[in-house]
Amino acid sequence: MTLPPAAPPSGGSLDPVDWTDLRAQGHRMLDDMFDYLAGLRERPVWQPAPAGVRAGFSEPLPRQPSSLEAAHGRFMRDILPYAVGNAHPGFMGWVHGGGTAVGMLAETLAAGLNANLGGRNQIPVEVERQITRWMRELFNFPEAASGLFVTGTSMANLVGVLVARAAALGRQVRRTGVAAQTPRLVAYTSACAHTCIAQAMDITGLGSDALRLIPVDRDFRMDAAALRAAIAADRRAGLQPFLIAGTAGTVDVGAIDPLDTLADIAADAGAWFHVDGAFGALAMLSPALAPLLAGIERADSIAFDFHKWGQVPYDAGFILVRDGATHRAAFEASAAYLSRESRGMAADSPWPCDYGPDLSRGFRALKTWFTLTVYGADRLGAAIAHTCDVAAHLARRVAAEPALELLAPVALNIVCFRYRGNGDETAADDAAAGDPAATRGAPGAGAVDALSASDLLNAAIAQAVQESGIAAPSTTRVNGVLAIRAAIVNHRTTPADVDRLCDAVLRIGAELAALAPEPEPIP
Repeated sequence: MTLPPAAPPSGGSLDPVDWTDLRAQGHRMLDDMFDYLAGLRERPVWQPAPAGVRAGFSEPLPRQPSSLEAAHGRFMRDILPYAVGNAHPGFMGWVHGGGTAVGMLAETLAAGLNANLGGRNQIPVEVERQITRWMRELFNFPEAASGLFVTGTSMANLVGVLVARAAALGRQVRRTGVAAQTPRLVAYTSACAHTCIAQAMDITGLGSDALRLIPVDRDFRMDAAALRAAIAADRRAGLQPFLIAGTAGTVDVGAIDPLDTLADIAADAGAWFHVDGAFGALAMLSPALAPLLAGIERADSIAFDFHKWGQVPYDAGFILVRDGATHRAAFEASAAYLSRESRGMAADSPWPCDYGPDLSRGFRALKTWFTLTVYGADRLGAAIAHTCDVAAHLARRVAAEPALELLAPVALNIVCFRYRGNGDETAADDAAAGDPAATRGAPGAGAVDALSASDLLNAAIAQAVQESGIAAPSTTRVNGVLAIRAAIVNHRTTPADVDRLCDAVLRIGAELAALAPEPEPIP
């Protein structure tokens, strides 16, 4: 069939009359981003935006058009220099992936296609299904397993809790809610788990009080004996354990819960076993690291982000569910506008909207497909292992510096340390002075109302290092002590980059310590 020639833009069309100028401007914009990525090391990791630049974004809604060239110029001048900087090799503050030029180009293609992946009969949906098949293979899940792209692991964990709720209470809970359900459902996770697990309990109507935070061992892994005791106590109280959420790569220190043991406990309790693997789950791509995740293949659901260790541009979260039928029952809804047919555009069900809350969904799968296809699983796994090697280098450097102290074991790629100077107490002494119980709680536990002098010093060091543009660490609390935290997630980061961080901490720490007042003598 021959289609009629397209009419020129008119009326309400937003397409250009002449594509030549747009093409030229588009190439300039693309070249600028290539230059930005190629020259990252010549830029500061982060710099605060001047007040004038920030004030410029309080202007009123524009009513009249302006040129694409002008908007691009504003982007280059007022936006690009003042981003958080997670593409930079010196960014180590939070678990943010660095992205790639390949992923950027794929995102451009997806934006041009403008596909809505809620459903319908289209190959973009098949691309998402292929990612699901690849993830089944990676995690040794059955063919009946389902998968879904979401914004990030916070949303993926919420989906996991909702599916676990449906598995425990049946599909009718979607109509009746949880208020009338007896016995009351309770869930379990470690004291080191991300707060989005508690948030998911809140959003699903189960309540964060129904989430038991289980203590951790000296390596910050969930204490299996304490978990068993908590489950037994809840059963005696007439409550129903329905979910155990393990963590593969805790946000503070990168610890991995004993997943195989947790799987056994979940099976004994008849509970859903979910794994929050926000970044750590993709260690399965590295043959050297995959054994650390033993037991993850037994999970009922796994939440993780391709935009962290997978280096896919933001955002690209994912949930993998062993029982696709239970997953679908937790979300599938019927409506006239969602009717399915055996042919035409309404064919090819089930659709992604049957497995999650979103009807409008971007084509996140394309940039993930490009990343996995272009680089291959082995190269991505090598990049993941490289970040752990860099973290191990930083840990050795910290251990070799008398003025620094390592505050937690380095399980994967997160290094928590502090500047203590010569003659300072150890972190264990500081924690005991503040809250002895903190030594067995979560990394963030045990904080006292008044920060110690050491805490204040290390917070100031981290801020000064960020403002220097040399590196961007963050802070957390480990056993009640404030720690400088370096999360090595970016594939661009090298041992030289963490050495620069270490040098900056030592230099700035010495400068700030010299300015600190002498402590008052103890009477």
